[in-house]
Amino acid sequence: MNPAETHILNQPEPYQSIMLYVRSVIMKTLEVEEKYSYKMPFYYCHKKPFVFLNVLKGTDYVDVVFMDGALLETKFPELRDDNKRKRVRSIPIKNLEDLDELRFVELLQYAAEVKKSLKKK
Repeated sequence: MNPAETHILNQPEPYQSIMLYVRSVIMKTLEVEEKYSYKMPFYYCHKKPFVFLNVLKGTDYVDVVFMDGALLETKFPELRDDNKRKRVRSIPIKNLEDLDELRFVELLQYAAEVKKSLKKK
């Protein structure tokens, strides 16, 4: 088991189930590299940090955070900026029913294209 997977499996429920499900959707949708950075599971696309999973202290949800989310929020208004962050935007998931998998896959694919176009610059 890699450190990112170990981190996920060490989470209490319902966070563990949510993270495992989101991880599976990310990994079956895109060609990503899973890493463990900053004590969180990170997914790299085109060799750049792409998305990570986090449970912020004092919250009751898994934060699915997109590194260049500010570039995605026009097309995907469900992305939130709760912490006044410049680049990143996230989707909070309190339970599995909160996640629309088809919409999430669409977001992942669009975000990967944006990441690819940024790499060329």
